[in-house]
Amino acid sequence: MHRFIYLIYLFLIIGSSISVHAQVLKGKVVSEGKSVAYAQIYFPDLKKGTLSDSIGQFEIKQIPVGSHKIEVTALGYLKKTANSSFLSQETKTIIFELFKNPSTFNEVVISGTMKEVSKLESAVPIDVYTHCFFEANPTPSIFESLQNVNGVRPQLNCNICNTGDIHINGLEGPYTMVLIDGMPIVSGLSTVYGLTGIPQSLIDRVEIVKGPASTLYGSEAVGGLINIITKRPKDAPLYSVDVFSSDWGDVNTDLGIKIKASSKAQSILGVNYFHYQNPQDNNGDGFTDVTLQKRASIFNKWTFDRKDNRLFSVAGRLVFEDRYGGQMNWNNSLRGSDSIYGESIYTNRWELFGVYQLPIKEKVMFQWSANGHLQDSYYGTTSFQAEQYIAFGQLVWNKTILKSDFTLGMTYRFTWYDDNTAATVKLDSLNQTINNPSVVPLPGIFLQNEHTFNDQNKLLVGIRYDYNFIHGSVWSPRINYKISSKNKKNILRFSVGNGFRVANVFTEDHAALTGSRTVVFKGSLEPEKSWNANINAVKKIITKNNTLYAFDASVFYTHFSNRIVPDYLSNPNQIIYTNLNGFAVSKGLSLNMNLEWQNGIKLFLGATWMDVSLTQNGIKQRQLLTESVSGVWNLSYTFTKSNITIHYTGNLYGPMLLPLLSDLDDRAAESPYWSLQNIQITKKFAKGIEVYGGVKNILNFTPPANSIARAFDPFDNNVQFNDQGQVIPTVNNPKALTFDPTYVFAPNQGVRMFIGFRWNFYKSS
Repeated sequence: MHRFIYLIYLFLIIGSSISVHAQVLKGKVVSEGKSVAYAQIYFPDLKKGTLSDSIGQFEIKQIPVGSHKIEVTALGYLKKTANSSFLSQETKTIIFELFKNPSTFNEVVISGTMKEVSKLESAVPIDVYTHCFFEANPTPSIFESLQNVNGVRPQLNCNICNTGDIHINGLEGPYTMVLIDGMPIVSGLSTVYGLTGIPQSLIDRVEIVKGPASTLYGSEAVGGLINIITKRPKDAPLYSVDVFSSDWGDVNTDLGIKIKASSKAQSILGVNYFHYQNPQDNNGDGFTDVTLQKRASIFNKWTFDRKDNRLFSVAGRLVFEDRYGGQMNWNNSLRGSDSIYGESIYTNRWELFGVYQLPIKEKVMFQWSANGHLQDSYYGTTSFQAEQYIAFGQLVWNKTILKSDFTLGMTYRFTWYDDNTAATVKLDSLNQTINNPSVVPLPGIFLQNEHTFNDQNKLLVGIRYDYNFIHGSVWSPRINYKISSKNKKNILRFSVGNGFRVANVFTEDHAALTGSRTVVFKGSLEPEKSWNANINAVKKIITKNNTLYAFDASVFYTHFSNRIVPDYLSNPNQIIYTNLNGFAVSKGLSLNMNLEWQNGIKLFLGATWMDVSLTQNGIKQRQLLTESVSGVWNLSYTFTKSNITIHYTGNLYGPMLLPLLSDLDDRAAESPYWSLQNIQITKKFAKGIEVYGGVKNILNFTPPANSIARAFDPFDNNVQFNDQGQVIPTVNNPKALTFDPTYVFAPNQGVRMFIGFRWNFYKSS
């Protein structure tokens, strides 16, 4: 802890303010290199001020000699305060830089309707988080950053290789669609990779829809979607650097540059590199606590100016990763061997996507994407080699007639998948197995109408039809209604929608690949379907002294039929997959609160209560690895004189049912309440330079040391089975356990110090 105290002391020293001296104050108000028009520059003690003009410039004369406080405010920006001393007959020019307010409730969103609309005007409830929100607790990827979003939890699925997925309102990762710039380029085989590798300085915002979005986005958007919106090149910094490291030895580097190729073509290029090669075993189980990783990603986006402001953009990304976890004495030469246990995953991935507005009078967009994913992995002695290629295209026509906004789309998605498992083989005429890659064409069409009755009432209805060549026709309707007060400070939304998903177990469930269990299918897996109802209420209060109170509450209910459920309990050596003979339900309540006071204190609080259950043969049971209560928070305070901000962030999760191996398994059947809490100090300098540091996981919470069952015998050499495949209790194995790494509910990385440097340089306009 003495290192943390030293860090605070260091920041306070470098944060000493610099006084300005002038009897005439003039200058400019800017943000991210652009002028801020009509900002208020005000002296509270003098009750004197002015507004910046249309290009951000201002001038205030006849300022009395002495020390005065200056406040600079503008709608949509954080207030800036400075203390300045003024001497007689002296003039100074000062540039005030404002930062966008991440808690402003009128952001532009696109995920709900496929077109840009104010969040306040959207009939679909959408959570929006800017890069400023994630900078309060910097992580190597958006995947980890989502731990600070209410109702969203990054779930680790394996104690060894640390692969994971995203849970929204308790629903597992395969029920969440991940988009980049609105394009569904992230497949089930690689969901986690859609949330890693994009430099966070190039991310404009992340939009999250909780509940089915299949009407617009088709299969996989059953439980919700996450849309990562990257910056337009014209809004990106000219240069950006963000580098941080912790005392565990991990280093994350984000680099970005804006390129102006011509008067009509601009580009942003981003590079991300994450490196962690410092194996640690603090819990003494003989296995790495955190997976060793080397990951590199390159992202490039181009936009082109066209006649009549028609859209044209193209983007691409390459991701390479070498990930390893296992026994401490493992090395690459032992990959796939049965002497030392290791899980090693090599991943190569490419993505291309873009949008082109047709050069016709009507507003018609052609949106397209393509991606390829290659995975070369070993889970102990089990080899998993997989390839997946997806091509997607859609034409979207938008037409406004009177007060109705119509959206018509025609889509086609083609998926090619092959691996070395039983999922892609068939029997030939000689009853011999031959390779049989999965080929799934999925054409579809959707129609949506958003009708505005008046400023307070809006109705959105939509329907989608997809034809799956295996399962036939699939319909996905939805309806949304929004009512608001005239001042938009009170909003009520009602939503009902349907979602569907065609599952591929091997691409989605890491537990099927650990090498410790075999996979059994009972019957053919039918598509999963869900119905969701949601009521969302927003209340915003701004007091006379500019104190902000904003509340966002939702009640949700999702009902699943044909739910595909893995059974871990019937046989400790098997995972049995089958469609649920019954139904599944996810229901609950969530509440977000944004509170901002005039003195610079800001508080974000979020809490979710939910009940996620499976009912089979009339018997209801809780879903494994799903919390019933959770909470997140972000408390911050800015010392305006020194431009230092302190962030205290954290989350809290309630108990989850954990997968035990047998009735004799003496590990806890439920996880405890657990929390990850962090403190960060950020010092902002001029010209976009920031230095930050702090402590992560200050409570030093880690899961139980015995989370990996029989870690000393990873190949089950000393485990005996009966003829039915059940484990027999023996003197050496009295609890009848097998090696199993699926008993995991929290990261295994304890307390750590971190420090970083961030620079976003915008060319002044």
